[in-house]
Amino acid sequence: MASKRVHVDHLKNVSLFRECTRKELEKIAARSDVIDLPAGRVLMHEGMPGSEAFVVLRGRVAVRRGGRKIAELADGAMVGELSLLDHGLRTATVDCLTECQLLVLTSGALLGCLDEVPSVAHKLMAALAGQLRNLDAKRPL
Repeated sequence: MASKRVHVDHLKNVSLFRECTRKELEKIAARSDVIDLPAGRVLMHEGMPGSEAFVVLRGRVAVRRGGRKIAELADGAMVGELSLLDHGLRTATVDCLTECQLLVLTSGALLGCLDEVPSVAHKLMAALAGQLRNLDAKRPL
């Protein structure tokens, strides 16, 4: 199993956590777990509630919406971050195309980290605002 130091290196490349300091990322990594899943395993189902996010450490996953493949993601990608933050319904189904090693961060773990290190919350809000701005800029008028 990879060390927590390696998890920090993966987290710093995730857009949601890009502005976090190494010390803040260490707090997040300490509250995360690693799982290994076989090819074909479904991580999440569209329309089902969720409370965790996954960072792909190794492997490839497919993202499907309405049964149609909309993306293929690999090492360093994060999926499930919306439900991580609001416990809402999953907006897509995600399944492993290959054997995958994933870093799992639960909502409870993230909220505990935000209570312990409030500066992370400010950085997450800024990252989310940036993502919303990018999406809005791509939307046709």
